[in-house]
Amino acid sequence: MFRRREPVPFAFVAEADRFRSNVTPPPRQRASAGQMAGRWLLGLTIVAGLVGSLVLGMPALSTPASTPAQQSQASQGH
Repeated sequence: MFRRREPVPFAFVAEADRFRSNVTPPPRQRASAGQMAGRWLLGLTIVAGLVGSLVLGMPALSTPASTPAQQSQASQGH
């Protein structure tokens, strides 16, 4: 249940896990309107790039279904 601790030469190291600070950190600073617009613009640029690459890449990945399969002359016995 209780872990046995090895002797530590410095007392403050042994008590470090029990230490709790009563100092609260300062509140986070809100992002300005320019920063928010920049984040939105960056996000939209990334999404547009992914969608554009998908739209441009899909024709290269698809196989044409309307063209008949080509046969070599060797398979026809020529």
